[in-house]
Amino acid sequence: MQQQADVVVVGGGYAGVAAANRLSGTDGVSVTLVNPRPVFVERIRLHQLAAGTDDAIVEFGRVLAPSVHLVVDAVERIDAAARQVELSSGRRLGYDHLVYAAGSVHARSDAPGAAEHARPIAQLADADRLREELAALGSTAPIAVVGGGPLGIEVAAELAEQGRAVTLYCGGPLAPSLHPRGRRSVARRLAALGVAVEDGPGSRVTAVERDAVALADGSTRRSALTVWAAGFVAADLARRSGLTTDRAGRLIADETLTSVDDDRIVAAGDSAAPSGRALRMSCQAAGPLGGAAADTVLRRIGGQDPAPFVMGFVGLCISLGRRHGIFQFEHRDDTATRAHIGGRAGAAVKELVCRGTVQQLALEARHPGVTRLPAGFGDRERRRMLAVDGRAGGVAGAAPRREGV
Repeated sequence: MQQQADVVVVGGGYAGVAAANRLSGTDGVSVTLVNPRPVFVERIRLHQLAAGTDDAIVEFGRVLAPSVHLVVDAVERIDAAARQVELSSGRRLGYDHLVYAAGSVHARSDAPGAAEHARPIAQLADADRLREELAALGSTAPIAVVGGGPLGIEVAAELAEQGRAVTLYCGGPLAPSLHPRGRRSVARRLAALGVAVEDGPGSRVTAVERDAVALADGSTRRSALTVWAAGFVAADLARRSGLTTDRAGRLIADETLTSVDDDRIVAAGDSAAPSGRALRMSCQAAGPLGGAAADTVLRRIGGQDPAPFVMGFVGLCISLGRRHGIFQFEHRDDTATRAHIGGRAGAAVKELVCRGTVQQLALEARHPGVTRLPAGFGDRERRRMLAVDGRAGGVAGAAPRREGV
């Protein structure tokens, strides 16, 4: 192994922290994590932050290895030729290897008025602003939530449980990623909470006004506050830096997570498209992607060939307020099975997963590599997954994906 290797990790979300912690356990490797905020954001709790039921943040001291150098700043550009990153502060950081874990942002809508009047909930600042605006509204003011996927469902349920008048505009089927049995369970719980669910083609929001939304069926519905929860795209840093991305902005990498442009850059998390494919944007994928990206870097530093990335999904969690939820069991290729856990047990599983995700990061911070799978694990599954024609998360250029645990 060379005398000293400097690794910069861009992004302090689930994937970036997982990668930094894994890297921190190797002598001769200096790790710098660049993140625009001084705290770790539990993104899967942002709907709770907006509703005031959780603060959705964890101190980095709890989840980040002590030897990792944290730089609180934003990366404006990656200069791959010079092996440097340019920061908003004007600083430049050099690197020998870079882990690209810049994450994702809300998918902007081309619906007239959406940018001005709809409120996203993809980042910490979004959720903070939404919480403030909700606090200023009367409890009976009508709220529109746009998006029938996991995030939209969670936001609608969380607010309705507090007695607010919520309408969920799905723009298509409700919870399309769930098995029909799970979908019916979610629909029943939303109805019990008082959420009005508008689904089908006519429920697509075509325009947003200050106090209303217009739908594809030609109707207009009153809305004192509109929450936009209709998909995610990758952060545009890779594209701005001249690296090869798919149409959703994810860095295209090979099966070892190495950028197709530069073998000193590896991708992880929501901003990665390994082998031209995109996994579901989720903390479930982010952790393994972060750990595998770090392993690729470490093997290259050690003069070894990196191993292909292996990923198999287990399930999809959706909270339905604080007292109910659903855990949808899935095949490894991220398609739903017939089985699910619902009700209070589903809520307990969801909370266990949310807490466990942070605990796993904390464990890796103290014992780097402890969550690494044994060598050779998943060889058969990898061959099967690579033979699938895109069901495991889409192909390069796919539409913005839902986010879920």
